[in-house]
Amino acid sequence: MSAPFPSRVAINETLVQNLVREQFPQWSSLPVRAVAEGGNDHRVFRMGEALIVRVPAGVDYIPQVRKEQEWLPKLAPQVPQPIPSVVGCGRPSELLPAPWSIYKWIEGRRPDPARLSGDVHAAIDLAVFLASLRRADATDGPAPGLHSAYRGAPVTQWDDQVRSRFPLLDARERDRAAALWRIATSTSDDEAPVWLHGDVAINNLLVDHQGSLSAIIDFGCSAVGDPSCDTVIYWTQFRGPAQRAFRSTLELDDATWARGAGWALWKSLIMLTNTAPGQSAFARRVLNEVLELDQ
Repeated sequence: MSAPFPSRVAINETLVQNLVREQFPQWSSLPVRAVAEGGNDHRVFRMGEALIVRVPAGVDYIPQVRKEQEWLPKLAPQVPQPIPSVVGCGRPSELLPAPWSIYKWIEGRRPDPARLSGDVHAAIDLAVFLASLRRADATDGPAPGLHSAYRGAPVTQWDDQVRSRFPLLDARERDRAAALWRIATSTSDDEAPVWLHGDVAINNLLVDHQGSLSAIIDFGCSAVGDPSCDTVIYWTQFRGPAQRAFRSTLELDDATWARGAGWALWKSLIMLTNTAPGQSAFARRVLNEVLELDQ
């Protein structure tokens, strides 16, 4: 790398405009503005009306850029919903010692959490997408690792983190969590590795003006491995008939669902100590779901 990596704050509209002017002069006259919900791993900027610029927020996320640039064009024809489309691959330079990307803007908005929780059609559409992604050609695809935040790797990797947080729970919660974790970590994925999204969360879904699922975005945590982590939205967002529709359409075996419950438990325990507004309460709701505390 030819220059220090800039701080997250320094990755701003001015830097992006300079990068575009340097490497894509055909778009240099377009206005650039930051997208508020750009995510943690990357900063996102809208450029004009038809494009977005996605810049890694740190050196740890550089492999995600290269992965998306290589694999998104190959995955797009194999899935039923739109995914990000790369139209420009930025190269490292003195301005930014890392690759970066320009994508087509995808129309849509984040789903309303209250509506999504009971939306059977959205649950089915998402499950169909994930099942199609599992069937996509995984030849030479990236194995789980730091680039995927270890999504797709065995859930047992989080054993110490999960067990160290059991004291945060009361006796009933702790017993159920320990039993769930034993089951989750005693199963293994004996199938061939498959494509997984890695971060199936409400912030990475887009819906159209009618509320129908219109796109799945942010494949930074994607990998070829165990798809159990892609089930977590079953506990975090869906409820009732939508949950049942998602599970039946996804067509995974009980062992995969058991490992998925382990991922959901890990996620909720990590978030219990998150001081961001609403995160602890959200974690409690997920715990209630995954541990079936209301039953």
